[in-house]
Amino acid sequence: MTERRETDQAFADGERIAKYLASAGVASRRDVERMIAEGRVSVDGRKLDTPAFKVTGREKILVDGLPIGRPDATRLWRYHKPVGLMTTNKDPDGRATIFDDMPTDLPRVLTVGRLDINTEGLLLLTNDGELARALELPSTGLQRTYRARAYGRIKQEELDRLRDGIVHEGVEYKSIIAKLDRVTGSNCWIEVTLTEGKNREVRRALETLGLKVNRLIRISYGSFRLDDLGAGALEEVEAAELLSELSDHISEKRRPTPFARRDTQRAKVKDAKAQHAKPQHARQKPRPMGDPEGRRKGLNSFVDNRLQKNKPARTGAGGKPGRDKPGFAAKAGATRKPGGAGKPIGAAQPARGGKPVAGGRPEGAGRSRGTGSPSAAGRPGRTDRSGASGRPGAPKRPGGKPVRGPRGPR
Repeated sequence: MTERRETDQAFADGERIAKYLASAGVASRRDVERMIAEGRVSVDGRKLDTPAFKVTGREKILVDGLPIGRPDATRLWRYHKPVGLMTTNKDPDGRATIFDDMPTDLPRVLTVGRLDINTEGLLLLTNDGELARALELPSTGLQRTYRARAYGRIKQEELDRLRDGIVHEGVEYKSIIAKLDRVTGSNCWIEVTLTEGKNREVRRALETLGLKVNRLIRISYGSFRLDDLGAGALEEVEAAELLSELSDHISEKRRPTPFARRDTQRAKVKDAKAQHAKPQHARQKPRPMGDPEGRRKGLNSFVDNRLQKNKPARTGAGGKPGRDKPGFAAKAGATRKPGGAGKPIGAAQPARGGKPVAGGRPEGAGRSRGTGSPSAAGRPGRTDRSGASGRPGAPKRPGGKPVRGPRGPR
């Protein structure tokens, strides 16, 4: 198997088996090389004896007899590392690591850089080894920002000396931007931004100025920020945001598909016409007028046409609804006007010319219209509001037809 020709185009375009298996989440490159030396890896039925062999992903690759699929699309997570955890897969001293409490469904991931056991804050995790390596390199130029609480007193002019770079115990550190935030008692809070990310760089840089760091929090890595992510919490970065920020560092083979979850949840439209058709609403049948639920709409929506259950039905002459107000009580011996005018008429009224008529009032001796003066019958202070239409004793035309007067306001 190792005699594969180097001139094969597929072989030239492939990647080393150790790197491929590490990207697939089998193990780290170092562990894969040890597995190959033990004869546990085979490609197309032949065991490998060197990690320099290249594959394209179209081969049948087995590890311990189990098939290995192609690497998944690149993913990235934000993790808030608490104090007291080691940033490693296995600690030789048996100390707790960040992977001890990770979700069980989380794939094999790598850390982008490291944080020491006493440092807390943002730590990026990814399933793409190439991306992790690219983000760690100082040549990429990603800024790391920390908030440091240090014991001692210092001025901003002294912190500005870190911009030119320093040498501490023989180790050279490039430009560091430090800003004094506030002073609390004997401690001071300083915001530190750097691009190298060497081991214990922030602590050693502030030690050269006579400060001792007693708390260190990483609040951002590149464009990704810690924000309000709780200690020990893990949150995945959306594929769209990942591509917009780090698309130059992701290979085409592992490029994620943005909004993939949203597309899978959409219902498929079988007919193209049905996709653009307007929704048809069911028409409601007209309700009868007596239906208490048949509400009016539009300008007449203020009308309350519910049944008046508690009010008694009132009728006038001819079966028409009367106009009596609630609480109206007719006087004893009084009668109603024809047409339901609703006003009682006296029982003893003399007729015109001395002849009695129904109702007892002399014909033509009614109240004066709108004057408020005493009428011919001598009843003071009464005013005729409704005219003489349809009222006993009203003036009549020749032929017996009553004369209609002007209707006053109700």
